Amino acid sequence: MPLGAYSAIVPMACVAASGIAAMTAEAFRVRGERMAIGPLGAIGLVGAAISAVLLWGRHTSSFGVVVADDFGLFVTCVIVVAAMLSLAFSAPAIRREQLPAGEYYALMLFSTFGMILMATASDLLVIFLALEVMSLGVYVLTGIRRDSPAAVEAALKYFLLGAFASACFLYGIALTYGVTGTTHLNQIGRFVAAQALRPTPLELAGGAFLLVGFAFKVSAVPFHMWTPDAYEGAPSAVTGFMSTGVKAAAFAAFARVFLSAFAPLHGDWAEIVWVIAAATMIAGSVIGVAQTSVKRMLAYSSIAHGGYLLVALVSGGSVGKGAILFYLASYAVTNVGAFGVVTLLETEEHPNDRISDYAGLWYSHPGLALLMTLFLLSLGGFPPLGGFIAKWYVFTGAIDAGNVWLAIIGVLTSVISVFFYLRVVVMMYMTPARERVAIPPVPAIAGAALIASAAAVLYLGILPTHVLDWAAASVSSLF
Repeated sequence: MPLGAYSAIVPMACVAASGIAAMTAEAFRVRGERMAIGPLGAIGLVGAAISAVLLWGRHTSSFGVVVADDFGLFVTCVIVVAAMLSLAFSAPAIRREQLPAGEYYALMLFSTFGMILMATASDLLVIFLALEVMSLGVYVLTGIRRDSPAAVEAALKYFLLGAFASACFLYGIALTYGVTGTTHLNQIGRFVAAQALRPTPLELAGGAFLLVGFAFKVSAVPFHMWTPDAYEGAPSAVTGFMSTGVKAAAFAAFARVFLSAFAPLHGDWAEIVWVIAAATMIAGSVIGVAQTSVKRMLAYSSIAHGGYLLVALVSGGSVGKGAILFYLASYAVTNVGAFGVVTLLETEEHPNDRISDYAGLWYSHPGLALLMTLFLLSLGGFPPLGGFIAKWYVFTGAIDAGNVWLAIIGVLTSVISVFFYLRVVVMMYMTPARERVAIPPVPAIAGAALIASAAAVLYLGILPTHVLDWAAASVSSLF
């Protein structure tokens, strides 16, 4: 096999190599000695980003099951950015909570490897393997604070429900293979297209089980139960990482399977996804209003945003498909930035996780308050921020596809969600602090990551044309 045949796996190989390096460095670290393991991960992620840029437009394939098309490379870049920002916010949390740095970074990098593989896989079995690699790392990261009962409980819930979803996904693969005789997405697509007028019950059942597996990973109702507990129990930097990277990888595979292989059956599964999208937006927005924990509030916010992405998925069309990618990019930088602020406000004595803990933040730490305001307003869809353009793009695609009522539900739930975002903003600016809580100084790398996230949010809102064009071009390479 010529050397060029391996080029499609170069981005994930860079991440895997950095994960192995981090694990090896931890193995040889002298007990009590501090070692800078984080930069090893940053090197691998930078290598993955550079290789993804160099592969752009070449549409290479490796081993017949990994495709480095522009769609997969766009999602790869989103995942790499989310992982880089998460690494920047992780160092303070590792020092504060005395987490095993080597294990932490290695697990995060191996999970990133699984995410990239999931986004570029063109075979159902490879997607399943990538999903498991990604999930196992995230399960352990969720419970990495072994002395915290909340973290252990969150990891156990996440693992048990994840095992159920994985079993459903694997059963869907088995049924699909039994009907089509293949697990390759292109060949499944050709078979489904030939049988589109008379789909068999097993064919529909296979798609249904695959839908359940994906719905769990994107926190769609009614498979969202694990999300609030997992987000609250995990370290905040991990929560930001899994709320963006897992969602990006899952939606990329979701789109490949249902907008490519199962596209001829769009009329059969679109109505189900329509209902799931509406329920997800409503539940995420309405229940989020009642939360008093910032992390749980952001968890329900993540559920609602999964619903908006499902709107783009069910709408299809060039606008809806492109909206998936742009929304993932905007959501990634915004949500990681928000959880970055949460991470930096935590102390050993006070988690500062209650909404009331943000009272008077503008007077004590105006920079963090301003950045948090920017991220929350973007999540709420305020112009001229990236979240506004992303939602406008999604709802435009829904209207173009005839899903007017779904767009109306999306707009109404966005208005509801604004309440719990603005509640934090009001607390920071208009409510005096009951007691002054000492907050450690912001490390330079973490501060730079926050500024970079804020700059990306502003850029995507004010000058979104280039990224929108890249998203549209990336989608055209797949569909």
